[in-house]
Amino acid sequence: MKALLLMFLSVLTIKLCAQEPKTPYIMVLGVAQDGGYPHMDCEKMCCKTAWKKPSLSRNVVSLALVDPIAKKWWLFEATPDIKQQLQDFRSKTSEEYPYLPEGVFITHAHMGHYTGLMEFGREVMSTKKLKVYVLPKLKTFLEENGPWSQLVKLNNINLIALEENAPLTIEDSKVTAFRVPHRDEFSETAGFKIETDTKKYLFIPDIDKWSKWNKSVIDEVKKVDIAFLDATFYTNTELGNRAITEVPHPLVSETMDLFQKENKEVKGKIFFIHFNHTNPLLRDATQQKTVLQKGFNLAVQGKIYF
Repeated sequence: MKALLLMFLSVLTIKLCAQEPKTPYIMVLGVAQDGGYPHMDCEKMCCKTAWKKPSLSRNVVSLALVDPIAKKWWLFEATPDIKQQLQDFRSKTSEEYPYLPEGVFITHAHMGHYTGLMEFGREVMSTKKLKVYVLPKLKTFLEENGPWSQLVKLNNINLIALEENAPLTIEDSKVTAFRVPHRDEFSETAGFKIETDTKKYLFIPDIDKWSKWNKSVIDEVKKVDIAFLDATFYTNTELGNRAITEVPHPLVSETMDLFQKENKEVKGKIFFIHFNHTNPLLRDATQQKTVLQKGFNLAVQGKIYF
């Protein structure tokens, strides 16, 4: 059973469904926390096997919104793995889409979510006014701090300020940014609601605790079809000697407890994402099975959701 479950999760990272959906859909391009998996300088058991077997590695969390009618797509998060993720998207879609997305939506200024923007600069792609959608504080941060300010000065990117809770129409879909509480050293932190003709998605890869949010995560999940939620840590003992309070996130166990009384349909909408390298859900078939048996899901790199 363990081998079959791991095989199932691995195969989906490299294969797209044989037939592409005919309506807009989401493709997951990464599921790991900011440092990716395996993690830099990690020689513990959690990463040792992945170092030896690259097929087990996972990219930093990222989504693609794909419109198969318009043949356009949008990227969510500019991660340190962006080079690989754009190549993966090209491969999985049989090169039927432009290499670059129509635009990039970014949640916040932590390294796993925006530093991939540097690839659009003159040292690499030297893009021309690529649309980058951000909340106002992040826009100011990028405009006033190098090296990001050079991207703006040279018109490699075109920063577009999003208004909180105001839907933005892109082709036949809508994207709405909203604020969530997180460690906002350089910018506010956004979550996104993505609406297509057929589905509604929730994307919250980073949040401190559900209890700190001015909304009910249960109510918000009920409003959508698929919710990609922060699953950075499974337990509060994963970091060893480092205090987990330095990097607060809702534990997977806490989120499952919060939804314990909800029905199967509501639980089934949740797809955990943004796994830290210490999180056993990246590699432990027993823990993966436990989550699945409780009615929840794990986001799978390379899989499409429609």
